[in-house]
Amino acid sequence: MNNNQENAVNNFDKSMVTTAFILDGYKIIQNKGLVKGIIVRSRSIVGNIGASIQTIFGGNITIYTQMCERARDEAYNLMCQHAQAFGSNAIIAVRYDTNEVAPGISEVLCYGTAVVVEKI
Repeated sequence: MNNNQENAVNNFDKSMVTTAFILDGYKIIQNKGLVKGIIVRSRSIVGNIGASIQTIFGGNITIYTQMCERARDEAYNLMCQHAQAFGSNAIIAVRYDTNEVAPGISEVLCYGTAVVVEKI
């Protein structure tokens, strides 16, 4: 992510992003539409080797956990950027979806409804 993208994401108030259909204390005054962020990731050979070693001992496979969390964060940040470009100040009904595009290649999608809200 370049500096302009980082600044756009950092300027979006993340407390105004929710999985709910409302934001307590705010009313929706304008619906800006669907916003999304999508990331397509592949596992690296080094990551696969490290994960294979972790599976021998059982438990949480931290290499994959970190990879998945990073992909979700990037998709979320792209969605926030998209919402800010629409001129919204909040996102409601946020969801994640993931699919395997090909063996070892996954897509992570974060989407929601961009809205403009004002304090009640």
